[in-house]
Amino acid sequence: MALVFAGVCSHAPGITGRTHLAKPEDKDSFHAAYDGMRVSLEETRPDALIVIGAEHFANFFMNNMPTFAIGMGDSYEGPIEDEAWLGIKKHKVPGNRDLSTRLIQRVMQDVDVSYAEEWKFDHGIMVPLNFLTPRYDLDIIPININCQGPPLSPLARSYALGQALRRACDETPERIALVGTGGISHWPATPNSGKINEDFDREFLGIWAANKKSELLAYTDEDIYRRAGQGGFEIRTFIAVAGATAGATADIRYYRPIPPFAVGCTIGVVNLQQAGMRTAA
Repeated sequence: MALVFAGVCSHAPGITGRTHLAKPEDKDSFHAAYDGMRVSLEETRPDALIVIGAEHFANFFMNNMPTFAIGMGDSYEGPIEDEAWLGIKKHKVPGNRDLSTRLIQRVMQDVDVSYAEEWKFDHGIMVPLNFLTPRYDLDIIPININCQGPPLSPLARSYALGQALRRACDETPERIALVGTGGISHWPATPNSGKINEDFDREFLGIWAANKKSELLAYTDEDIYRRAGQGGFEIRTFIAVAGATAGATADIRYYRPIPPFAVGCTIGVVNLQQAGMRTAA
């Protein structure tokens, strides 16, 4: 089989935890876009969903910070944050140890990855799952990219991770969905929290949607930090999805800067049926 769905979305905790602070039209329109993404995902009938998220020091710290880590558990728990603060109740999320193991073994042929049998999900994964799998009945394969603690991996390695994931998915009998979740521009846990650089966001999303590899990989961390804050390093999750879907473009279904959510809120879905993209029927 192959990928049956791929997309990107935002995961800021305010999306669920500070809904009362946003303008109703902003909140309602973004949540509706998330619901539309869920419908599109469900229509592809996936057996499992790979979620590529960003490490927020919830599971890994500077004493042991893997560049890439893939979950290999039977199940996971989340959110690690306070339920009332995040606006999401704690759940036991199903994993798939056998599928995870096979994916890890194949990815390792091309890209070195760590793995974790124990993993507590924070908002980076739980916010997307809250909308995309509200019944928590779909097997989840979590992947974390270090987007917090320098030295960060070159952007090209995130693209290569996506390519390796695509090859791994192509060799599994399961129907696989893939979602990357992160920034784009934001300055979390700083005096600039709530700041959003719409120009950077729209520029990056245009390049990402066109899947222009050379332009995606031309960004430097210095430029990202200056224009998009330390939260902008999370573009690595979007770039990994681009690597997994090379040859296809995407539709940006939603983008709007929503300051109470502290991020430019984004929903993008890849057109997997384009030329050169083999998908499961």
